[in-house]
Amino acid sequence: MKKTSLLALGGCMVLALTFALVAADHIDAPDVAGTTADITDFYAFEGATQDNTVFVANVQGLLPPGSTAQFDENVLVEINIDTNGDLVEDLIIQAIPRDGIMYFFGPYAPGATGLNSTIDVDTAFTGQVDISTGATATTATANGISYFAGLREDPFFFDFNQFNAVIGGMAPNGFNNPGNDDFDGTNVLSIVIEVPNNILGGTFPHPAGTGVEVFNTWVEAKRKQ
Repeated sequence: MKKTSLLALGGCMVLALTFALVAADHIDAPDVAGTTADITDFYAFEGATQDNTVFVANVQGLLPPGSTAQFDENVLVEINIDTNGDLVEDLIIQAIPRDGIMYFFGPYAPGATGLNSTIDVDTAFTGQVDISTGATATTATANGISYFAGLREDPFFFDFNQFNAVIGGMAPNGFNNPGNDDFDGTNVLSIVIEVPNNILGGTFPHPAGTGVEVFNTWVEAKRKQ
């Protein structure tokens, strides 16, 4: 079994060849503000059919139109999946770029949990896709898993200026309807994976007692040390 060892420093993102964990949201976290390890948003939702789940991890926010920003080859993006509700990852999906290609590993059970990460290049589920640099999306599919990586318009909607006005007590009427999307026209680097649910492991009852079966998921960005 070939393995690449990775390490992390604290937050909601990480990487250890040695790689380190740091959290972010649209460049507002001091440890990663303006860096290639800045996670802007993470989404998980039903895929093209109810039998699939889509995971979207976006990094490097507020990129202008026509940006030539690139994924950092020293940053591993790792999606964690907790299938039993103990808030410890049972499965991981990893993505790391090399020479214009995004390589994917997983889902698979990690050899160790927490801040230390290892890439098992011999895991059953692997894939790769050319990183899209223009308006046309290049996708790839392997083992029923679909992949995309590249520049896309930021889907996040937020009236940032009005939010600051509300917090500062300068907007007694609250938010406007409709508000202004201050992220309109800005881009992110996006990693998208659509995975059949039957390889995502188990689920557990929703903690609120809704009767819905769920799993927990979060993303980390891990930088080589």
